[in-house]
Amino acid sequence: MSKASALLAAGIALGCWSNLASAASQEPIQPVEPAVIKEPAKVELGKKLFFDPRLSRSGAISCNSCHNLGMGGSDNLKASIGHQWQQGSINSPTVLNSSLNIAQFWDGRAKDLREQAGGPIANPMEMASSHELAIQVLNSIPGYRAEFKQVFGQDRITIEEVTGALAAFEETLVTPNARFDQWLRGDKQALTLRELAGYELFKNSGCVACHNGVAVGGNSFQKMGLVMPYQTDNKAEGRAAVTGKDADRFNFKVPTLRNVALTYPYFHDGEAATLTQAVDVMGRLQLGRTFTPDENAQIVAFLKTLTGDQPAIQYPVLPPSEDDTPRPEPFVK
Repeated sequence: MSKASALLAAGIALGCWSNLASAASQEPIQPVEPAVIKEPAKVELGKKLFFDPRLSRSGAISCNSCHNLGMGGSDNLKASIGHQWQQGSINSPTVLNSSLNIAQFWDGRAKDLREQAGGPIANPMEMASSHELAIQVLNSIPGYRAEFKQVFGQDRITIEEVTGALAAFEETLVTPNARFDQWLRGDKQALTLRELAGYELFKNSGCVACHNGVAVGGNSFQKMGLVMPYQTDNKAEGRAAVTGKDADRFNFKVPTLRNVALTYPYFHDGEAATLTQAVDVMGRLQLGRTFTPDENAQIVAFLKTLTGDQPAIQYPVLPPSEDDTPRPEPFVK
């Protein structure tokens, strides 16, 4: 048994469960709060757009293709598959709890969800459409025109309205009530001894320096490979691609660890296939520490307690295209 496990077991034997629970309010991680929906019609419109593949040139790729809400808001691929089966250049981060991020994309080039939402539509490697074509498609569909007018009060649809609706829906994709959150709120039975020992290791080893706050990450940019360089064939430069500063090279947005058991593979290049591998690499490269197999397993056990209630999504019925709706071009390069 590790030192952390022994201390924890001794504390429990002495009846210190209540002390652990009361101290939870001082922890570096805070619980996820349920979404508060203020504009339900806008959220419903955003949900339809999120699932509508007609925003892509092929008519086959939707936001949900790479951010599958049945798979932790990701696609479980090293890099997503885009138009014409092109391989993406970077691992697709989860959309769940993304509203808690300091910025969007690994390099933070989008300041918020609204700015992020327009990027994949026009990216030739992703949805391969254009904002103009996407708006032409939506404007040609009477059902969408009526719904946009109801939500925004205008006869014509614009890309600003599209991204605003998408962002409104994505802001609802939070995952409260993880077992770790239950423990933070005072449920003394929510975690096992092994999971609590893993959390102690997570804190005492320094993981919380980057993975903290409500999202357990997502609130800072950090260099990948602090203690020793990270070796990868991936060409992503990180924050330097946005700032142009060499000092920002290989600085990436720290990913959220919420629902991390669902969002494999890990890292910007997707090279860590399992949580065990990810914990090992992070320990060595970021902390200069080699975890024993038992320590690694304890941390993994804790990380699995961060899986919250997944969004209960009823697949929307999309309004049908009309005769003048631009047709999909899945085979045109």
